[in-house]
Amino acid sequence: MSFAVSDAVSEVLHAALNGLSTRQNVTSNNLANIDTPNFRATSVDFETSLREAIGGGAVEDNVLPTLNVQETPTDTPVGANGNNVDLRKEQVAMIQTQYQYQVLGQAIAAHYQLTQQATVM
Repeated sequence: MSFAVSDAVSEVLHAALNGLSTRQNVTSNNLANIDTPNFRATSVDFETSLREAIGGGAVEDNVLPTLNVQETPTDTPVGANGNNVDLRKEQVAMIQTQYQYQVLGQAIAAHYQLTQQATVM
């Protein structure tokens, strides 16, 4: 999804969408490799760097730095074939990401509606 970033709120929403997109791709990759011998699942954390950027005041200048999206190996125990993908854990991650997308979508719609109303006045 691509949209013009014009203010601090838009930048944060855009960065969060990019982080969720990366998480969804990683989770999909984990699920695609559920039966691949010696495959090690990874997870994504972008919230930490987003929180730090917001807390550090980077957003106030309308310059949100490229987020450090951390893809790290999961600590799920390894099975007999050397694979550590946990189907239940990945399904929960997919559902959680889907809900976060929905919330962000609502936030984007509300933000742009407010922006439109403000420019009309």
